[in-house]
Amino acid sequence: MAAAAALALAVTACGGGGGGGDAPADAAAGGEDTIVMGFSQVGAESGWRTANTKSVNDAAAEAGIELKFSDAQQKQENQIKAIRSFIQQRVDVIAFSPVVESGWDTVLMEAKRANIPVILTDRAVDSADTSLYATFLGSDFVEEGKKAGQWLLEQPESSAGPVNIVELQGTTGSAPAIDRQEGFAEVIAGNPNLKVIASQTGDFTRSGGKQVMEAFLKAHPDIDVLYAHNDDMGLGAIEAIEAAGKVPGQDIKIITVDAVKDGMQALADGKINFIVECNPLLGGQLMDLAKKVVAGEQIPPRVVTEETTFDQAAAKEALPTRQY
Repeated sequence: MAAAAALALAVTACGGGGGGGDAPADAAAGGEDTIVMGFSQVGAESGWRTANTKSVNDAAAEAGIELKFSDAQQKQENQIKAIRSFIQQRVDVIAFSPVVESGWDTVLMEAKRANIPVILTDRAVDSADTSLYATFLGSDFVEEGKKAGQWLLEQPESSAGPVNIVELQGTTGSAPAIDRQEGFAEVIAGNPNLKVIASQTGDFTRSGGKQVMEAFLKAHPDIDVLYAHNDDMGLGAIEAIEAAGKVPGQDIKIITVDAVKDGMQALADGKINFIVECNPLLGGQLMDLAKKVVAGEQIPPRVVTEETTFDQAAAKEALPTRQY
């Protein structure tokens, strides 16, 4: 009888969680009334990602949500492994920023069967079954690409003659890389003067941007514009441009996406010409959505963050109070 009682107590103690079991949602792994979130981050490939991670950690602490954090180091297999671990731990909600768009249906179905809601943050997946996740919180990457292209269209040189563009793409297969290229290409397609003469991934890293830009400069001595899918690649490219004896922002116009402090400083210094903002401070919105979905409330399937653009004057004005 004593052994049976001990076993029953052990089962009760280990059975709490937010999805699929007999225990109520408020008996989560972190204790009564504590929401437990499993969060899988892409990695730490850029200043934007570092700011995003800090925002998520800070917001979780402020909201009283227990955060189980996993760094995927830019590998999809690491994220899938982390999500399966979160399912086994019976967390209340899973959030992650997908390394790439495809290949998630199986693991997301496992979470669905365990009754654990999933929130996509920053990046989307290309699954046809939208019931596999509760919502997607993040930027409109296609719109970001369009804003970059629109700025270029409005420059005098776009109507004066041929403009040779090189493009530093983000991680191959990732949502921002695919969508930022698509939006940019769509906008400039109507101007025959604007031509992308080379496009290659720099994997969203400063070192990747420098390395690819060095190759671009050797293969194409007549580059007029660089479009980089994030600030870090653009900053790496600036190093390559200066090493080649050219003046960034003058000899080669530079457009980037993100608006992190280092990028904004380069814009204020005239080394970058235009930045499209992509706000990494998603933590507060993510925790709010997590609380609602765990409580069973209806949430919108898509939550778009509000963002702007910066030229040199706007960057100088914003820098003193920039949070990231």
